[in-house]
Amino acid sequence: MNRNFIKIFALSAAAVFSACMATAQTRLPEGYFLKTLPNGLDVLVIENAKVPLTTIEIAVKNGAYTEGPEFSGLSHLFEHMFFKANKDYPTQEKFLKRTQELGAIWNGTTNTERVNYFFTFDRDSLKAGLKFMNAAIRFPIYREEDMKKERPVVDGEFQRAESDPGFQLWFGMQQKLWGDLITRKNPIGIHEVINTATPEKMMIIKDKYYFPNNSLLTICGDVKHDNAFALAESIFGDWASSGFDPQTKFPIPAFKPLTKPEYFVKEATIAQTPYMELTWQGPSYPTDSAGTVVADVFSTIVGLNSSKLQQALVDKGLASGVYVNYTTSRYVGPIDVFVVPNPNKLKECYTELMNQISMWNKDDYFTDEQMATAKAILHRNDIHAKEKPSSLPSQISYQWCSTSFNFYTDLDANYQKVTRADIKKYLETYVIGKPYAAGLIIAPELNKTVNAASFFAAK
Repeated sequence: MNRNFIKIFALSAAAVFSACMATAQTRLPEGYFLKTLPNGLDVLVIENAKVPLTTIEIAVKNGAYTEGPEFSGLSHLFEHMFFKANKDYPTQEKFLKRTQELGAIWNGTTNTERVNYFFTFDRDSLKAGLKFMNAAIRFPIYREEDMKKERPVVDGEFQRAESDPGFQLWFGMQQKLWGDLITRKNPIGIHEVINTATPEKMMIIKDKYYFPNNSLLTICGDVKHDNAFALAESIFGDWASSGFDPQTKFPIPAFKPLTKPEYFVKEATIAQTPYMELTWQGPSYPTDSAGTVVADVFSTIVGLNSSKLQQALVDKGLASGVYVNYTTSRYVGPIDVFVVPNPNKLKECYTELMNQISMWNKDDYFTDEQMATAKAILHRNDIHAKEKPSSLPSQISYQWCSTSFNFYTDLDANYQKVTRADIKKYLETYVIGKPYAAGLIIAPELNKTVNAASFFAAK
């Protein structure tokens, strides 16, 4: 979802991306300022004085993609433990008291390719907030009593997810898509690993990934970049570099391409409404950055109410919803089609879905007007997403971890340059005639009637 370019005017998306990747110069939007400290910490300052607040965020290139089975879910647990004890605030009570003193709103997230932590507070608290963040990111204390409390919290999130039929379908899809590397696409983890985590395992994660040269500090809001850079260097400048690139020292194993369609039908009493999903292994940013842009445009086209996909499935009463999405990723982004089918027309819905997908690469599947509308929607979404200063750090750090600063800067402009030929190439490279995973979750009683396995299977 972000991009890089040099000569942009008459080039196709693919040509533009090739040109971009050839330059090492970082481009940022107006009001964005970047400095890399001697220890390797990237510091990004976004001057945005819409409100008298400041948000600081630290993002780390860590997450599910770094986890083999023995560590599955521990990046997520590490995120939870961030808000516990540290050198300056040796109990969670003191940590929370300090957030109240700062008037801070705070949270963290863990996903496949990023972990991030952020605080929003009054602009006058910038120095105090940076010191607070410094203590938490660099000097955590993993007390056994804190971990004993937090393990059930994290595992409880997992258990709640398992009570959702959508999650159960998603998890089954991940098993088919990624095989024995599933833990590297599943941030929530494995019950046993979460429930037996130790302070020693937390330190293993810290000592592999939590270094300045693997992190991005973003300061956004009513600030001046010169002052923000000076504060960041004075507070984080003595954070020692790892002396190695974690992404090189701990390489990520390659995900194996699917060789044939993989189907499954899962019966579950909680699936009062059946769900259907198809997923392809899509573009990876390092090898096909252009494809990641094209994927977003095409997904938006087929999401239009006027699209042939929506008319064939939703307007005809075969489904109450059909959603196409691509997740921008450094390591194989999935292309998902999620359908809420009419329980009384399951077979008809599936048949028509596959018929529509088979026509996606046809020249007349969408109109020029629909493509223009999709690009306009993406443009409006980009403007809207950048209206809230507190959300900007999270948006750009996602791209810093999975793509690049240039990708973020050029994304909207590159959406507008996508051509029909780009879309056709994307679909024929990743979707049309390519292996995929397909799953259906359904209540046992309904399945007795429809016998989903009789039609929901590889041809």
